[in-house]
Amino acid sequence: MALQIFAFPKCKASARAQRFFKERRMDFQLIDLSRKAMSRGELETVARAVGADKLIDASSPAYEARGLAWMDYDPVEEVLRDMKLLQTPVVRDGNRACVGDDPASWKTFLS
Repeated sequence: MALQIFAFPKCKASARAQRFFKERRMDFQLIDLSRKAMSRGELETVARAVGADKLIDASSPAYEARGLAWMDYDPVEEVLRDMKLLQTPVVRDGNRACVGDDPASWKTFLS
């Protein structure tokens, strides 16, 4: 499977991830989350790799708007309802994945 980067167009961390892999001449497929949401299977694969609790971006406006700070919730189900809750970028290669602005984890995809 080819390396995939799931991102929103205006996300600065996602732009850094794209630049990181371009500078290292690594091919990747960019998936624009504003046009195509992650499937349940893709999201569950990422959740298994990084932990479901890391999927949610607690600093996103959608997090506050939904009141998630004060309730128990299933991160996968909440992200499926609203992709704006997802911590981006999501870098995925098969069963391996990482989320957020994490160059140290991005390096693991180079080998």
